[in-house]
Amino acid sequence: MRIGIPDDGGPLVPATPTTAARLVGLGYEVAVAAGAGAGAGHPDAAYAAAGAVVVPGPEAWAADVVVVTRAPASLAGPGPSALRPGAVLIAQLAPATRPGLLRELADRGVTALALDAVPRISRAQSLDVLSALSNVAGYRAVVEAAAEYGGMFSGQVTAAGTTPPATVFVIGAGVAGLAAVGAAGSLGARVRAFDVRPEAAEQIESLGATVVRADAAAQQVSADGYASALTADQEAAALRAYAVETAAADVVVTTALVRGTAPTTVTAQMVAAMRPGSVIVDLAAPGGGNCELTVPGERVVSDNGVVVLGYTDLPDRMPRHTSELLGTAVANLVELGTPGRDGRLVLDLDDVVVRGMTVARDGEVLWPPPPVAVSVQEVPAQEVQEVPAERGAGGAGAAAAGPGTTGRRPAARTALVVLAAVLGALAVAASPAEQATHFTVLALAVVVGFYVISHVTHALHTPLMSQTNAISGIILVGSMLQIGSSDPVVTVLAVLASAVASINVFGGFLVTHRMLGMFHRTPEEP
Repeated sequence: MRIGIPDDGGPLVPATPTTAARLVGLGYEVAVAAGAGAGAGHPDAAYAAAGAVVVPGPEAWAADVVVVTRAPASLAGPGPSALRPGAVLIAQLAPATRPGLLRELADRGVTALALDAVPRISRAQSLDVLSALSNVAGYRAVVEAAAEYGGMFSGQVTAAGTTPPATVFVIGAGVAGLAAVGAAGSLGARVRAFDVRPEAAEQIESLGATVVRADAAAQQVSADGYASALTADQEAAALRAYAVETAAADVVVTTALVRGTAPTTVTAQMVAAMRPGSVIVDLAAPGGGNCELTVPGERVVSDNGVVVLGYTDLPDRMPRHTSELLGTAVANLVELGTPGRDGRLVLDLDDVVVRGMTVARDGEVLWPPPPVAVSVQEVPAQEVQEVPAERGAGGAGAAAAGPGTTGRRPAARTALVVLAAVLGALAVAASPAEQATHFTVLALAVVVGFYVISHVTHALHTPLMSQTNAISGIILVGSMLQIGSSDPVVTVLAVLASAVASINVFGGFLVTHRMLGMFHRTPEEP
């Protein structure tokens, strides 16, 4: 099959020479429109050297699989009109807001995959174009703010005097917000950040920023992994925090989007209270803007001299790296759909990732896809009915019991624990005195280990594996000493213990080595 990379007129290109070589390695013929990569710094010769074929623009649109950065306004244009029935179109389609385009694609018989509809699950992270673009946008937002701000971000101590660092306030600690926090901090600014999700506080602090807290505005993430709209009380509490922080900030970066819609986080009154020369960068401008003064796509100056940037093309302003990230996501998607590495794209709609991205196929519009829950386990109906009414009425009892629990399950679990404890006590009582000591140590180790591991944050589980390796090393040494025992049972158990401990030791060190490799620079990296 042939994969076409047309020139959609923008600076971005969905395939770099590096990712084009990956596609060629999967067995595809890659046809790149002449000049498609020029805006990102990739000449036609680089694509040809990677194994791709440079073709005229309309020929790229006529390929079996067509990949563009953003979907065309319609299929009537000179390029999209060459898109043939049976072809596969991969692009950012904005399916929730462009039903007419989806219907047009279905009527043409085109299978359409939306890069901006990737399910938010761990397995699909390598395909998540929105996160990649948000990361670039957050970084670029700080660059734009630094260009507009009339001073340096870092504090300076000179013979002529000292200057304080700039104060940057970031609203939202998602991908874009954390990228902005990191970029502002690296420039030496004093960074403060707020997010309605309590779990985001740890991520903010890990980047060296100060967490702004407003407990009355806190909420939990929704079942599908995306933020939910605030209640009236939560919104009022958040606005009070925003008013205090924006008045003291030199730069404000807003990133709040709920299902593509931008809630108001910075009012005109807040802008009026900011110092002249302050800068607001509204990353939610494509959704209407978080600031009441934002005009999408434009630079606005308020009456009191505050600059409000509503640019909607921030990722496009860094075309080299944005194209690299976009091309990598496309290559990962094509690799997922090419299990045989034979140059033939196979779309398995039973795969939740592929199904979530497929918005049109065989003349049908498949949007919206079936919901994919990522953080909440559904409770079977028969189990819900078994929960006593007095516990479910207020919600507190149900929350304490947890999803999927019933009135009978805790009792059964408690009975099993008691039974296990009784059997363990009997085993200890029937054992010789020296064995009773070993049983006691084992029981304490299990209990202490359970509570220690269960209270360690998930971010530290991989480093914790190094300590586990050391413990397994002790087990390995002990089991090897017992292999020569005259008791065949002891010998068999020792061999099994040695094998299991060896797997844990070598496997653990391999995972730890790969983790540490993420922090090492390769010779070609700056």
